[in-house]
Amino acid sequence: MQDRTPDQITMVEFPSTSMPATAEFLATVCGWSPTVYGTSYTDLTGGGIEVGIQGDDDEQSPAPLMVILVADLAEARGRVEATGGVVTLEPFSFPGGRRFHFREPGGNEMAMWVPE
Repeated sequence: MQDRTPDQITMVEFPSTSMPATAEFLATVCGWSPTVYGTSYTDLTGGGIEVGIQGDDDEQSPAPLMVILVADLAEARGRVEATGGVVTLEPFSFPGGRRFHFREPGGNEMAMWVPE
């Protein structure tokens, strides 16, 4: 894993109606290396930023999701809420860390995460 600093975009996560097809397409077309997590999620590396493919309808954002590394999840949430953002998904654990989702005042959903 490359060195990362807080408040850096580390991933973009795409919703997909067919996670295996999207992951295979991007791996083949771009030469990215896939890591499959179960039946509904694949992480692809090799493009300069990680790309996640979310196939679970219950966990998908409606559009691509920018994911930002932060130093402290609670502190980051405070910054989001203090500047008009709305938390849309409470903090949860996933392989490699914890994150929460929020909507910024212009309507875009984003996420912030910390490694574990």
